[in-house]
Amino acid sequence: MPNDWLIPDWALDARVGALMTTRAGGISVAPWDSLNLGRSSGDDPAAVAANRARLALASGATHTYLSQVHGDRVIRLDAESAQGSHTADAAWTDRPGLACTVMVADCLPVLLAAPGARAVGAAHAGWRGLAGGVVERTVQAVCEGASCEPGELAAWLGPCIGPEAFEVGADVLQAFGVPPAPHSSERFRYQVRADGQPRWRADLAGLARDRLRTLGISRVSGGTWCTVTDPSRFFSFRRDGVTGRMAACVWIRP
Repeated sequence: MPNDWLIPDWALDARVGALMTTRAGGISVAPWDSLNLGRSSGDDPAAVAANRARLALASGATHTYLSQVHGDRVIRLDAESAQGSHTADAAWTDRPGLACTVMVADCLPVLLAAPGARAVGAAHAGWRGLAGGVVERTVQAVCEGASCEPGELAAWLGPCIGPEAFEVGADVLQAFGVPPAPHSSERFRYQVRADGQPRWRADLAGLARDRLRTLGISRVSGGTWCTVTDPSRFFSFRRDGVTGRMAACVWIRP
């Protein structure tokens, strides 16, 4: 396993496996160098397939890659559904050996694990999905699958666009129920553009922590990396336009 991959620092049952890839450890060439896992990024499909095979070998799990649309749909992975194609932004499972996998290149990945490795889940949370409830729906699905309460879950937030880089307009504040006033709030720092246009810097990971806290989840770690400001380690669509995709995944070991 490449040393540069991120391993969640949660203290859980050893049967829970989880990781997030970085751009290191693959065979893709620039601008997708090197471990690009996204088929729709413009990269050579053979390179993407080889990169995905490396991830599968390292994790020892079967990965189901979703067709992500910034929505709130959550699917359950079992022996049958894990082989299919799904338009969704989150997945959960209670079956060993199946990895809930989401791809990102600025959006926030959220991994969840229930006690006793009874269920796990992963959500792709860009601002649209986060505002639309994808985290809440994934938490609900994992809790129902594991017969537990949200407060019993552990959550890990992966790298995403950071609060110094995520410039947004009034539409994003309105999506989170925040009046777009010309001043800063806890998760939105007011910063006018040079041309006088009002803009804010949004804290995507902080917004996710707020939602998890509201659900009663206190065991939340991660969320400290910025994809935009670390080009040597992370893919970033906002920074580069044409770029690769990283994967965050969680599974139950057999």
